[in-house]
Amino acid sequence: MAAASTALLLLLVVAIHGRVWCFASDTISVNSSISGGRTVVSRGGNFELGFFSPAGNSNRSYYVGIWYKKAVSQCTPVWVANRAAPVSDPASSQLAVAADGNLVLINEAGKPVWSSDVSSASSSNTVVAAILDSGNLVLRREDGEVLWQSSEHPTDTWLPGVHLGLNKITGHAQALTSWKISGAPAPGMFTFGIDPNGTNQFFMNWNRTVNFWSSGEWNGDIFPGVPELTSHDKNDFEFVSNANSSYFTYSLQDPTVISRLVMDVSGQVRQKMWLPSAGQWTIIWTEPHKLCDVYAVCGAFGVCNEKSEPFCICPAGFRPSSEGDWELGDHSHGCRRNNPLQCDRSTNSSVHDMDDGDAFLLAPGISLPRNPSPAQASSAQDCRLACSRSCDCTAYSYGSRCALWYGDLLNLQRRVEDTAGMDDLYLRLSAMDVPSKGRRRTIVFVSVASVASILALSVIVCVLRIFRRRQRSIAFLQAASEGGNLVAYEYSDLRRATKNFSEKLGGGSFGSVYKGTLPHGGADVAVKKLEGLLCVGEKQFRNEVRTIGVIQHVNLVRLCGFSSRGGERLLVYEYMPNGSLDRALFGGAAAPALSWRARFQIALGAARGLLYLHEGCRDCIIHCDIKPENILLDEGLVPKVADFGMAKLVGREFSRVLTTVRGTIGYLAPEWISGLPITAKVDVYSYGMVLMEIISGRRNARCWEADEEGRMSEYFPLVAARKVTSEGEALVGLLDERLNGDADEQELDRACRVACWCVQDDEARRPTMEQVVQMLEGVVTVDVPPIPASLHALSQNTGFVSMHTTAYFDGLSRSL
Repeated sequence: MAAASTALLLLLVVAIHGRVWCFASDTISVNSSISGGRTVVSRGGNFELGFFSPAGNSNRSYYVGIWYKKAVSQCTPVWVANRAAPVSDPASSQLAVAADGNLVLINEAGKPVWSSDVSSASSSNTVVAAILDSGNLVLRREDGEVLWQSSEHPTDTWLPGVHLGLNKITGHAQALTSWKISGAPAPGMFTFGIDPNGTNQFFMNWNRTVNFWSSGEWNGDIFPGVPELTSHDKNDFEFVSNANSSYFTYSLQDPTVISRLVMDVSGQVRQKMWLPSAGQWTIIWTEPHKLCDVYAVCGAFGVCNEKSEPFCICPAGFRPSSEGDWELGDHSHGCRRNNPLQCDRSTNSSVHDMDDGDAFLLAPGISLPRNPSPAQASSAQDCRLACSRSCDCTAYSYGSRCALWYGDLLNLQRRVEDTAGMDDLYLRLSAMDVPSKGRRRTIVFVSVASVASILALSVIVCVLRIFRRRQRSIAFLQAASEGGNLVAYEYSDLRRATKNFSEKLGGGSFGSVYKGTLPHGGADVAVKKLEGLLCVGEKQFRNEVRTIGVIQHVNLVRLCGFSSRGGERLLVYEYMPNGSLDRALFGGAAAPALSWRARFQIALGAARGLLYLHEGCRDCIIHCDIKPENILLDEGLVPKVADFGMAKLVGREFSRVLTTVRGTIGYLAPEWISGLPITAKVDVYSYGMVLMEIISGRRNARCWEADEEGRMSEYFPLVAARKVTSEGEALVGLLDERLNGDADEQELDRACRVACWCVQDDEARRPTMEQVVQMLEGVVTVDVPPIPASLHALSQNTGFVSMHTTAYFDGLSRSL
């Protein structure tokens, strides 16, 4: 019995140790396939290979892939074998080395669904597959000869150290291909890779045919189309070209940083980095910057709107072509008409004939599509007729000329600027989907008695409604006119005051703003319709609003009232007739140039408003999203900071830009990205970036180019920092050219110095808003500031960094 027990124990130990060794192995041989939950892990523990089911996969399909093993808590695949051929039962499927030496995936039915497809025959006994710490899966012989490797067949991810390029012998160009949707690794519509024609640049393509973005040719230091990236030395970002191939590769200065470049399902290439402190990925940069610049991102007849969620919508008269895919975030199928067109292709239709089958409907607020076909027409009616004569014509526009469009319309976008004076787009629809304007319809009356009864009842209801509405309107006006009191409005009253939210003043991360007028000759107001951001209960919302409502300052937009009904949340503000600062600065010829005196007073007033939020309230309020769009101007150009209560209302989880960041790219302080605690100094940094824009009259971001040596010579914050720190430099060259040098030199000098102090990477070096106000007023002397480290890196061309992420690396290294 003792011997049997000992033997059983030895068998158990062997089995346990054998299982542990099997799971710890980094190789797959002819005798050790993987299936079910079994995986292989690279020797350093960086990456793992096995079966997985993506998050959000409703079909419970399984794939063989490689993902991060340690340091990254989320399952993040970086390579997938059977993208287009998932298996349904991993327990009865297996990844193994076949008899011919290939690595093969066999599904539950015993059929091969994926193979490494190495043509050179090899004995399976001499071949193994190994997962490396770089994330590369290699198939090699015992003598070390590599037969195949996953890095030469990337899916959607480009890892550091991996070559992405062109095989000059075979002509094969490697490319990243997006997933179909976030929960399905099947190949999507977007690709990113080196130019197959041999130029040293990257292209992004839609449907592998239409090129819609280019990095520009590598000049040895940078890509002109991606100036955010600079090289530190040849080990950071490198291009290699020889007789056999040409390729790019990149590495990171800090080996502890986990980074990947992804061809995202959105059609954007995104550089992402893992933040251990936050436990999630953070987007560092994207190309194209604007999602609506991605070709056909919303499919045929889909309208892209970056300020909405979801960003793709169907115009009136249309619906998603595939409701299921649309809800999952796959908009590639676009939109289709609610009812098919009735156009008879065998005959030419007159306008009157068309009214019985097809018609045109105005698509308000939609910019005109690309590549119109001009047509001869002397009026809008003639232009409409020209389109109606062809069944292939799907839209027309008439302004300075007649423009027609044929077939499916792609790249429709919601206009973000003022639509006044712009040509309107008319879409072809079935007449059933177009509201009738002159058609006579016969109404059949059942009986005179029933009609009389209905009319009598209607009169009574109308009288009661008019009486009630008048009483409520009087109460509405009285409540609004009570000095300084925060009013809880009825939703219906605000809807009526804004004419059913018809006059839109603008929009942002938290919702859209509409102009309204109080009844009986009352004042104009601005009504913000909060859109899908608040998860708090109605009682908590009302308490928070009342807290914000008592905050009043000459440089803060006054909150007059609110409405909360179910999921509808409205905020009522005083109306600012001169709009936002961004319109005044960047509105082009339509907006007269602000004088230096007006600019300086706006900068000073905005600083005083922030000072009050930081130090004048009972609790310090951090705005979190200072930018020109959130600084409004009244009739006397007095600046008023808006949306200062949003940070309190939306809660800590809100994000519209980065995973853990609240704010807008271009104005974000480095600590947002580094995971450091947030203080009022983030507002100081954002204010500094706004102050630079007030001085220059142009956006800081995307307004710069690289010089011949690859330095970012035209990036305004860098130009300003150089001039401020250089003795004898004339700062008048930093002024908006529309001012023709007309500015107070002392005020300009103070403003430039203050701006450079505000954008220091280390928040301890930044002044408080009280010090900012004192410096602008000339109460205290402003010393010459140092050039911020991130700008210094750009000026010296010393770092594979983004201009928005230099501080991120510093902060991340501290947090690690």
